[in-house]
Amino acid sequence: MEPTDDSALLRQYAESNSDEAFTALVQRHVSLVYSVGLRQTGKPHAAEEITQAVFIILAKKAAQLRHDKALSSWLFHATRLTANNFIRSESRRRHREEEAYMQSVLDETGTELWIKISPLLDSAVAGLREKDRQAILLRFYEGRNLREVGVALGASEAAAEKRVNRALEKLRKFFTRRGVSSTTAIIAGTISANSVQAAPVALAKTVTTVAIAKGAAASGSTLTLIKGALKIMAWTKMKMAVVVGVGVLLAVGTATVTVKEIQNHNDDKWDTEIADTQNLNKAPHIVKIIPTKFPDRGGAWARGGNRIIGVGADPKQIILAVYGVRETRAIFSTALPQKKYDFMGNLPSGTLDALKELIKKQFNAVGKTEVIETNVLFLRVKQPDAPGLKKPTNQNGTSSSQNIGERGEIDLKNGTMSDITSFVEGQLGEIPVIDQTSRRRNFDADLVWDRKTNSNENLKQALIDQLGLELVPGVAPIEFLIVEKVQ
Repeated sequence: MEPTDDSALLRQYAESNSDEAFTALVQRHVSLVYSVGLRQTGKPHAAEEITQAVFIILAKKAAQLRHDKALSSWLFHATRLTANNFIRSESRRRHREEEAYMQSVLDETGTELWIKISPLLDSAVAGLREKDRQAILLRFYEGRNLREVGVALGASEAAAEKRVNRALEKLRKFFTRRGVSSTTAIIAGTISANSVQAAPVALAKTVTTVAIAKGAAASGSTLTLIKGALKIMAWTKMKMAVVVGVGVLLAVGTATVTVKEIQNHNDDKWDTEIADTQNLNKAPHIVKIIPTKFPDRGGAWARGGNRIIGVGADPKQIILAVYGVRETRAIFSTALPQKKYDFMGNLPSGTLDALKELIKKQFNAVGKTEVIETNVLFLRVKQPDAPGLKKPTNQNGTSSSQNIGERGEIDLKNGTMSDITSFVEGQLGEIPVIDQTSRRRNFDADLVWDRKTNSNENLKQALIDQLGLELVPGVAPIEFLIVEKVQ
């Protein structure tokens, strides 16, 4: 069948509730969904329930989906979210022993390689950009040829081949970082041969019957699973970036923005010459979020206690600054204005609460916290006597960082492991970083790395070589800021 058949079938079901169209979609994709669910849970019965839930969700959301997008990518994403919700709700998530994979540097093939990459595969694919993920799913999970992949992606066969190869190279690097070394050709063959297992024969029929009824005949546990998965799906528009300013680490005493510039707004008289974390107290008492005069300032901001000021920031940056979280620990489930603003909060007390109310009023958004089990990087000691960690020279804690051309560096005085984890999480901009070093004493630290190519990998290697610290993948409960539309 042509790749456009999914679109036609989905549209036919959405417009006319065609049982035949939905049945065809289930039969085509049931094994893909079942296989991803099975890998996530390790339990066939759980994979079957997840498969049923995903197709019920598809039936419910069919009218809202864009029919020109690759359905397999949507199903893959929905299955992962549903599986994660299943694991959390049943308290049966198993901490995968990814550390074991870090020890292997052998080039492996066939079944042995699949044993190594199977627990890592779906996380690796999920970490790809959307187009790359679609290419991998179409090419190897669904077994499409390159011409069909190109048609589905709106590209030529040659362009599809390039995208598939680039995506395979990203997967190869992902596996290599976790100790599984192989070639893209072998990885491609291994994924193609093993990524999708045949679902139980009767599952497609059962799933179709229950899904077409929009879950009316589903079990209580399945309905609970669907409700949780739908909620999580509304939360997953997340970008990984540094929340403390674009290209700037806003440590104490390092950020400076000019209030005198902002005072040019007609309705404001912000007459303080300079505002930074040292003299925000000198600024007038005010709480404002106003259209920016300085869109090229990149969202720089400074904070002293509960007093805060920033220029050229988009609503997301303002929310993250006011709530005091990184974007790696925030989930935005509501659309925000695509504009930039200058903002300031400088009350004697209650500044942040006042700004949150202003965010609620101007952006129609409110934040709440919720603990979610998610992928993390654990910071652990690998070399206890690394040269970069030194006895503090004085009791005054200061830190500075800079990115100059191809060089990045941090200079930490009388710091803690909390300072290091915070810095690394901000620089990597990937996922939360958790301190597991058990080191409680303060220290001085010097860290320098090459930013020219593979900056994140160079930073991770510099941590090992200079500070004796390594980052190990794992899973942990993390408190997230959930930003939702005001009800």
